Amino acid sequence: MKTIIRVKRVASDAELAKAFRIRMRVFVEEQGVPKDIELDGDDQRAIHFLATMGGKAVGTARIVARRNTAKIGRMAVLKSYRRRDIGKRLLQRAITETRKLGTAKIYLHAQVPVIGFYEKLHFHCIGPIFEEAGIPHRTMIYDAKKNR
Repeated sequence: MKTIIRVKRVASDAELAKAFRIRMRVFVEEQGVPKDIELDGDDQRAIHFLATMGGKAVGTARIVARRNTAKIGRMAVLKSYRRRDIGKRLLQRAITETRKLGTAKIYLHAQVPVIGFYEKLHFHCIGPIFEEAGIPHRTMIYDAKKNR
């Protein structure tokens, strides 16, 4: 029997705390991102998402909208739950929400090793590789035309 993956918009402080715990485990503990830059001022105004599998919080993402642009970020899935379409479902939900906001441009900063994951979901790279929290990234733009 397949376990159901649910992705919902965070609606309570308790859900937000779960999302933050996932980010701390993935980015701070696993990848070595400094704690003081992982949680930032954008968290207060962002739209956050929480993915659950069998009722357990296993992934998160957020959208930060500015003017006519939305940045999808802080995509994190607990290590033992990766490669089960949780990241894909989080990203699809984030894209759907940005469309509801009416943003003209959707972008993200992808860690270089997972660029292929985002390309499969219609993002393409622009600009050079840069470092963010000591990790190589590339800016990627969503191509809505490919997803019609």
